[in-house]
Amino acid sequence: MRDETVIDAEGLTRHFKVYRKRAGFWAAVRGLFRREYRLVRAVDGVSFQVRAGEIVGFLGPNGAGKTTTLKMLAGLLYPTAGRATVLGFVPWERHNAFRRQFALVMGQRNQLWWDLPAIESFQLHRELYEIPPGDFQQRLRELTEALQVGKLIHQPVRELSLGERMKMELIGAFLHAPRLVLLDEPTLGLDVVAQAAILDCLRQFNRRYGTTILLTSHYMRDVEELCQRIIVINAGRIVYDGGLQGVVERFGRHKVLRLQFHTAAGTPGPETWNGSIEVLEHRPPLVKLRVERDQVSRLLQGLLAHWQLDDISVEDPPLEEIITDVFTTTAPPTESREPQTVRPAADGGH
Repeated sequence: MRDETVIDAEGLTRHFKVYRKRAGFWAAVRGLFRREYRLVRAVDGVSFQVRAGEIVGFLGPNGAGKTTTLKMLAGLLYPTAGRATVLGFVPWERHNAFRRQFALVMGQRNQLWWDLPAIESFQLHRELYEIPPGDFQQRLRELTEALQVGKLIHQPVRELSLGERMKMELIGAFLHAPRLVLLDEPTLGLDVVAQAAILDCLRQFNRRYGTTILLTSHYMRDVEELCQRIIVINAGRIVYDGGLQGVVERFGRHKVLRLQFHTAAGTPGPETWNGSIEVLEHRPPLVKLRVERDQVSRLLQGLLAHWQLDDISVEDPPLEEIITDVFTTTAPPTESREPQTVRPAADGGH
């Protein structure tokens, strides 16, 4: 089943009409009768496929269209244009058979009963998804042990910490053994220990059940530990789809050089380097530089000809830095902001 296509999106588009409020009293009065709107292209012609068993990172800056895309794939939003099938279903048709095979988890958005122990929500979940009692108990035991929250499922959800609540949300999502899980910032705001536990649980469930996972996160650690493939979206359009190493080769314009000179006295000063070379660290005899990729060879030749070096290392910058470069170098498309004037009655009052 590894060759099965779980998500198939083609030209997926979602536009929102946003009310343009003018400053001033008379402008507000005019707005009661003639409203102006601008068109926001939240998702603009997105196409990609995800195969069974993949863990794919879906990355982009705030407002890039990540959450809107996930909501369309989950059937919570209708697209303006384009098509998508998820697990063989059109998601916004919301067939029961489709909803039983996937889960959507949105970080810091509680889906459990706030005043009840989590186990009560889990029992309701078992009834709704018609999970056989034996399967329910087995998965509940596996998940609570993996996340180390066995003693907490009997506490009211409101008494749990943010990290503990997020673990409960994941348990609820995985209890019916979904074939696909859509995760929107699952580790947002969590401490390092809670993040590690959640990442390990996701990895285990993927390996054991072949669960397909589409993950959005601002934490590059999540992406590096779980994903072999990433999709980068910016201003509603996909700007990269491929392996982690591929994004380094395509967008990693710099290298980080770590130079260990023979002595502190024999270390060039910060003023030695020209404007295109950034000094990241200068602790003689150690110097750390950020250098344009195409300048590395020439710089090293010059250094070896004039300075005594004990050690040299050339590394790619952190993935987080490279992804940031992707966001800044992929210019957003020109957005249509032509105001549309309509009467409130024609727009249903919105």
